[in-house]
Amino acid sequence: MIKKNLEQVEKTIEEACASSGRKREDVTLVAVSKTNPVDRIQEAYDLGIRDFGENRVKEMLGKEPQLPGDIRWHLIGHLQTNKVKTVLDKTVLIHAIDSMKLSDTIDFEAKRKGIVVKGLLEVNVAREESKFGFFPEELLPLLDRLRQYRNLKICGLMTVAPMVENAEENRPVFRQLRELSIDIKSKNVDNVSMNLLSMGMTGDYRVAIEEGATLIRVGTGIFGKREIGD
Repeated sequence: MIKKNLEQVEKTIEEACASSGRKREDVTLVAVSKTNPVDRIQEAYDLGIRDFGENRVKEMLGKEPQLPGDIRWHLIGHLQTNKVKTVLDKTVLIHAIDSMKLSDTIDFEAKRKGIVVKGLLEVNVAREESKFGFFPEELLPLLDRLRQYRNLKICGLMTVAPMVENAEENRPVFRQLRELSIDIKSKNVDNVSMNLLSMGMTGDYRVAIEEGATLIRVGTGIFGKREIGD
């Protein structure tokens, strides 16, 4: 099943890239492996997937030693500040930096470990009360503070779009995130780049790619329905 699903996802990615004049290599598929057992992750790995996304630190740390060492782990869920130091050297990218308290903690703990951590600022574009993240208008005033980090490198933006039946309803959300990244990029802020846009999930990643996503987070579309979450 995973093989067939991956083939369909890959076909959709290629179609979306073609329709928007983009190259396939511009989009990274992050297989959202949360709640999936190690054997299913290994199956996806054997089919060529190297980027996997986990929501919970404890779950990721439990799986990581049991799987190949060249897996690139993405932390895509809300990160509590008291879990930061346990995960920094295990993940290639923290997608959901949703507060200045969290970003301060990441920079501090990364300095203690002597490493540079890459992260994305989570933006609550749709202004949903149930979601974490900055509101769009909050980011520009924070740039001066973000430029002062030495061990946290801001590489772009991330959003979790609303759950909708018609993916087209989320096109304005993705477009607004891309436009915000362009605005921030134009400021030429040290230590802040806007090379990455993490947006789009199983139900709407085609639209997200058309609107500029460089990272898409696909779980159900690859692994099928899970016992917990999407």
